[in-house]
Amino acid sequence: MIKYEIGSGVLSLAILQEIIQSGKSIVLAAEATARIIKCRNYLDEKLRQTEAPIYGINTGFGYLQNVKVEADKLTQLQHNLLLSHACGTGQEVPKPIVKLMLLLKIQSLSYGHSAVALETVHRLIDFYNQNILPVVYTQGSLGASGDLAPLAHLSIPLIGEGEVWYKEEKIQTSQLYQQLGWQALTLQSKEGLALINGTQFMSAYGVYVLLQSKRLLDWADAIAATAIDAFDCRIDPFLSLSHLIRPHQGQLQTAENVRNWLDGSELIAQTGKQTQDPYSFRCVPQVHGASKDSVAYIQSVFETEINAVTDNPNVFPDEDLIISAGNFHGQPLALTLDFLCMALAEIGSISERRTFQLISGSRGLPPFLVKQAGLNSGLMITQYTAASIASENKQLCTPASVDSIVSSNGQEDHVSMGANAATKCLRVVQNVERILAIELITATQALELRRPLKSSPKIENLWKDFRTVVSFNEADRLLATDIERSVAFIKANQV
Repeated sequence: MIKYEIGSGVLSLAILQEIIQSGKSIVLAAEATARIIKCRNYLDEKLRQTEAPIYGINTGFGYLQNVKVEADKLTQLQHNLLLSHACGTGQEVPKPIVKLMLLLKIQSLSYGHSAVALETVHRLIDFYNQNILPVVYTQGSLGASGDLAPLAHLSIPLIGEGEVWYKEEKIQTSQLYQQLGWQALTLQSKEGLALINGTQFMSAYGVYVLLQSKRLLDWADAIAATAIDAFDCRIDPFLSLSHLIRPHQGQLQTAENVRNWLDGSELIAQTGKQTQDPYSFRCVPQVHGASKDSVAYIQSVFETEINAVTDNPNVFPDEDLIISAGNFHGQPLALTLDFLCMALAEIGSISERRTFQLISGSRGLPPFLVKQAGLNSGLMITQYTAASIASENKQLCTPASVDSIVSSNGQEDHVSMGANAATKCLRVVQNVERILAIELITATQALELRRPLKSSPKIENLWKDFRTVVSFNEADRLLATDIERSVAFIKANQV
C-alpha cells in the first residue's frame, strides 16, 4: 500500500479524509526528517554553549518559569512533566479522534521548530501505523498552554506509562512493550513540552466533526427534498432566479441540490397547490446554505491550524532564536467550534420543524402518518424525540469561547476553553444525525401515503433502499428500533 509522506506538504480536509478512508499508513518525508534532526542538533548545541534560562527547556513550567533546573536533570524534568500533566478525567476520547490527534501531532512536529528527537516522532508514527491508540480523556484541557492534559495522556505511552488500545483490547503500556519487544523512550530536553503543548485535541475534534458535518449536510438536502415532495410543496422556492439575486454560495448550491433531487417527480409537478409553504420547507436553501457557508469558513480555519506549529517555545535554528510565545492558545479554534455548533444545530432545528409539519394531519396526510389514528399513535412521539434533541442542541450552543478561568497561579490568565467547545460540538453533530434520521422516517412514511403518485427517480431509489432497513409503519410498534436503524442507514451511506 502507498504510504502518505507526512511533512511533505499541506494537509487538507480532503487529504485527511482520504488517509482515513483508505487506511493509509504514514511515513516521515525526507525533508521533514532533515528539519527535525537540524532543530534537535541546534538545541543540543545551544544548551552546551549557554546556561541562561530558556523557558521549559531548563526551567520549570507556567508559574514555575523562574525556577532553574540543573543540566543533569533535564531528562527527568520532561519525564515529570508528562506524568504531572496526565490528569485528564471523564469519558474516553473516541478512538478515531485519538488517531487523528496522533496524525496532527506528527504533522506539527514535522516542521522542525519543536526540537524533538527523530526517535520520538518515529515512535508516534509506529503508534499510528499499528493502530496503538493511547487512552485519552475528554476533560482536563483549558484550550490554552496547549491541550495539556489530553496531550499528556496521548504522550505518556512513549515513556512506558498509561494505557493504550491495541487489537481491540485496553492494556497497560508496559504490557504492550513486552509484547512488541519495545523500550520506553527517554525524553531529551524540551521534548515533553513539545508533546503536550499544542492544539491537537481541539484540532482533531474539529477535523472529525467537519468531516461528519459535510456528510450530514448532503443528507440534510436529500431528506429535506423527500419531505418537500411528501408535504406536497411547490418547486418555486428552489428555482434559480431568486437565488441568483442573493448569490450566497451555499444557498445557490442547496437550491440546485433540491432541484436535482426533485427532478422528474410526479408529486412536485401537480397543479392546484397552496400559494406558499412553511418556512421549514420554503427556506431550505437559505438555512441549509448558511450552514454550508459557515462550515466552509470554519474548514479554512482548521486547515490553517493543522498545518501550523502550535507548541512553545518555538525553535528557529537558522535565525539562532528560541522564542517563547503563544501559538498553543486555542482561541481561533474555540470561536469556530462554537460557530460550528450553531451552524449544525440549525440543520437539526429546521429538520425537526419539517417532521412536525409532516405529522400534523394536514395536506391530505393522516394525523401522525398512521392509519386508524387514535387506536394508533403512529409517529407522534418521534417528533417529541426530535424536539428534545433539538432543544439539547440549543443548550449546547452556549458558547464556551467567551469563558475563561485563571490557571497556573495567574501566569495563564486567559484561556480559550476550546476543548469544551470541541467536545460539545461532537455531541451536536451526533444529535443532528439523529434528528435527520427521524425526519427520514417521517418523510418516507408520508411519501408512501401519497401513492400511487411517485416522487423523482432519485428519491424513489432512496426510499427503496431505506425500506430494506425500516419498513412502512402499518400500526404501532417499537419506534426506538426504527430510529436506531435509520441512524445506521445514514452512517453507512453517502448521497
